[in-house]
Amino acid sequence: MQENPEYIKAEKTALRLITRAEQCMGGLARKLEKRGYSAACVNSVISRLCEMKLLDDSRFARLWLESRMRYTRTPRRLLSSLCARGIDRDDAEAAIKSVFDDEAEFALLTRFIKKHSRKKRGKNKGEADSRSLKYLLKNEGFSASSIRRYFEDSE
Repeated sequence: MQENPEYIKAEKTALRLITRAEQCMGGLARKLEKRGYSAACVNSVISRLCEMKLLDDSRFARLWLESRMRYTRTPRRLLSSLCARGIDRDDAEAAIKSVFDDEAEFALLTRFIKKHSRKKRGKNKGEADSRSLKYLLKNEGFSASSIRRYFEDSE
């Protein structure tokens, strides 16, 4: 297959795309198929690039997360975004755990709360509000330890 002209052209296209930006397997496959390459050819190119360590979904997930750290997002939304890009859920969860240590997660949590509280300005901040914020944070994928730390620090 590697001496097939379609394969050679597809591989060159894939290498150009990888040179521009880190790619994930699913995203690169979609880009190659969109350019008219057959599924068999695309699968062969993807396999070869993975063997050569030029394509790695785990590396893509970590780099993608690192590039998103400055934005106020939640672990759940980051996980969802990675999965939508074709990253396996287990790989996406592992990448989130490797990129977001306790301090990085806590910083993300505090940015999220600041943004969330701006939207709710003027509302009562009682025990019920505190409980609903804890529930929201848990639903957004923040760890229990980060949530607990935030509320302990704010008391």
